[in-house]
Amino acid sequence: MVITVTLNPAADRTVEINNFEIGSVNRIVSERTDAGGKGINVSKTIRSLNGKTKALGIAGGRTGLYITQYLDETGIENEFVKISGESRTNLKIVDNIRKTITDINEPGPLITGEDVERFENILFKHIDKGSIFVFSGSVPGSIDRGIYGKWIRRLKKEGIRTILDADGDLLKYGIVQGPYLCKPNVRELETLVGRRIESPAEAGFLGKKILKENGIEVMVISLGEKGALFINRNDTFYASALEVEVKSTVGAGDAMVAALAYCIDMGYSMDEMIRLSMASGTAAVMSAGTKAPSYELIKGLADKITYRKL
Repeated sequence: MVITVTLNPAADRTVEINNFEIGSVNRIVSERTDAGGKGINVSKTIRSLNGKTKALGIAGGRTGLYITQYLDETGIENEFVKISGESRTNLKIVDNIRKTITDINEPGPLITGEDVERFENILFKHIDKGSIFVFSGSVPGSIDRGIYGKWIRRLKKEGIRTILDADGDLLKYGIVQGPYLCKPNVRELETLVGRRIESPAEAGFLGKKILKENGIEVMVISLGEKGALFINRNDTFYASALEVEVKSTVGAGDAMVAALAYCIDMGYSMDEMIRLSMASGTAAVMSAGTKAPSYELIKGLADKITYRKL
């Protein structure tokens, strides 16, 4: 089973506005609201892949109630610590005329040390040798940025495989604890190494170096429209991105992580992992809002994925 962690979940409201203008009156063409946050998005796609998942997190207020009810209604097992503060609502403005997507994200509620302790009690009761834990996304400002690293270290001692998908200090302090798989995008990798990366080959070299230095088994580096790199201790593979109509870039990385976690859980080969994760990310950008891509769409794209060894 794949256990996802979302410490800063959100209600993701996506609105479509043609020719969106700052400082002007804009009219909404269509809208939808989904429960979101990176870990929740991962669980949604695993559910689409017919995998086993449980979403853990911290949520509060009416928005928090909406999030947990959404998960219940979509058949995703979940357990959230309830807090007094209000979980955030994020706004995504999609302009299909100008081909732009604008994110307006709230910071999230205050989380106390007591709230974190209550969550840790939930988290560590799910320790099972067969489980995979996914730590992804932001955390509210009151939470220490070493929190993912702390949890990865403890789970690794228990022989549990973990996946890290975060940025900034969450990535910096988490990666040194040696998660089983780490999935930065190229911008996050640039921040981590403190320099601009000029080519996929350079990204692959740096990814391999980081993998070996920190005891990571698999590194996946997203290159956006240029594709992605898949690195293990022996090989580096470069997968090309498919050209498709983009409806939303929000959640594409989460769909990739979901497929990666699912493949690890199922014991799939590197070939299957590359194809399914690339197809899932592609299917996500073809889907509106943060709606999980369908199983049929993902499977239909998987056979079209091409990659080569670097």
